[in-house]
Amino acid sequence: MKLVFRWALNAVALMLIPELLSKIQVESYTAALISAVLLGFVNAIIRPLLILITLPITILTLGLFTLVINALMFWLVSELVRGFVVPDFWTAFWGALIYSVLTWMVSLALDRD
Repeated sequence: MKLVFRWALNAVALMLIPELLSKIQVESYTAALISAVLLGFVNAIIRPLLILITLPITILTLGLFTLVINALMFWLVSELVRGFVVPDFWTAFWGALIYSVLTWMVSLALDRD
């Protein structure tokens, strides 16, 4: 039950991003729910592989290249989900950064026991 609640709150966080970045569009709550699931899947499966592959540049940039990987994952999901539009890399960069902060706040609120 907690997983479903977290998923719904992450979708709400995704719906809040267009309020902060006007270039990003989330057309429906269904698109937000699907995007939240895909973002979770991509961040759990593909992102660790990319971090491992790009480990030398990540170390060289003191971990800042991870922000680029997050932006690429955010942009990838927008290409896969109809109704979730991210037009360019820099919008994806700022959107991923905002989404990370919002989902961190959701996790912080839900993990209080």
